[in-house]
Amino acid sequence: MKSKLSRSIIILTALVVSVTLYAQKPAADVIPDADNAGLKLPAGFGALKVAETGAKARHLVVTPQGDIYVKLAKVNKEGKGILVFHEAVNGKAELKSGFGTYGGTEVYLKNGYLYASSNTEVFRYKVNDKNEVINPDQPEKIITGLKAGRQHETKSFALDNDDNIYVNIGAWFNSCQEKDRGLHSPGIPGCPILDSMGGVWQFKADKLNQTYGDGVRYATGLRNMVGMDWNQQDNQLFVMQHGRDNLNSSWPELYTTKQSAELPAECLYALKKGDNAGWPFMYYDQIQHKKILAPEYGGDGKKEADAKFLDPAAAYPGHMAPNGLLFYTGNQFPAKYKNGAFIAFHGSWNRAPEPQAGYFVVFQPFKNGKPDGDWEVFADGFSGSPEKTAAGRADHRPCGLAQGADGSLYVTDDSKGTIYRIIYTKK
Repeated sequence: MKSKLSRSIIILTALVVSVTLYAQKPAADVIPDADNAGLKLPAGFGALKVAETGAKARHLVVTPQGDIYVKLAKVNKEGKGILVFHEAVNGKAELKSGFGTYGGTEVYLKNGYLYASSNTEVFRYKVNDKNEVINPDQPEKIITGLKAGRQHETKSFALDNDDNIYVNIGAWFNSCQEKDRGLHSPGIPGCPILDSMGGVWQFKADKLNQTYGDGVRYATGLRNMVGMDWNQQDNQLFVMQHGRDNLNSSWPELYTTKQSAELPAECLYALKKGDNAGWPFMYYDQIQHKKILAPEYGGDGKKEADAKFLDPAAAYPGHMAPNGLLFYTGNQFPAKYKNGAFIAFHGSWNRAPEPQAGYFVVFQPFKNGKPDGDWEVFADGFSGSPEKTAAGRADHRPCGLAQGADGSLYVTDDSKGTIYRIIYTKK
């Protein structure tokens, strides 16, 4: 009896050690590229190109077993919208498989399922104990019939810890004008599309074939949120909004080209049920630190908006297109990064004649679940050069963010499809 018990303890101990080593592979096993994959990073960090997808890689998720699920904006030439890569010990990865007959942005792993979205629907796939999709050709459709237009059509989402899923339904307008982006075009009274767009909808993560009638409009007045994450520290949803465009081209007597290039802020919002962030009736001016009434609804660049609208948790320069948001919970990076937020700025297109900006990943410090201190550029150089940044002709554009089991930070590029991995190498 004692012999059997001893053998059981030895086997159990070996399994625990094996799983721990497997799930927490030290960054020392991974070799940064000689040029750090072309990135500029803080001292002590290195980077490598993990793989080339050959397509517009949007969001991604990394499993403890070393598989990388990458969502493509459009299906590739083989007709696949989700690619699966597997990493070798040195961090480089090879294509393992592909599935999904739809493009989109989001992919998310939680509670035994891989979730993924098209621009109108959300699916889930059962995974086994190795986090491998069991039936890739038979997804369960959990949400369907979501509205999408020619802009802001992507359906990013995040899951909480109570089996709820929160879906971005971006507005197909710039500022809900009678003529979108038109000269002196007024805003449509009340902006009626807010009944089904321009906000975050909450659904159940385990219920099939849900539509708007099954969901809850969790928060409204949000133009478009590609970057979303659930903050485990304070158990709350955070989103990065894409601010409105065309202040000068629509209202040249009110805004100079420089003001239009700088305004409005790209905002980080901490959301609770029932919140209204004010789009399209207002925007946040990060220079004046005020909520400003939109010109389409009677504003002149100075009139303040109704105080009832939600204040941002943090604000960033305009038009840089935040496409990824990730709260860092790993232990590989120095302590200052713990529970802070990484934000991937895809880069601007409408700051001319001012230089374009963005094309980098920034770090926003947090304390007790709230932004604390100034943001800083963490990973730069994706564009290829300062000249390419200024001209808006970036070689690579950061989009999705994911955390590896060992605490590495992964970044996708939705221009050429590169997957990057950033590690801390300083001993």
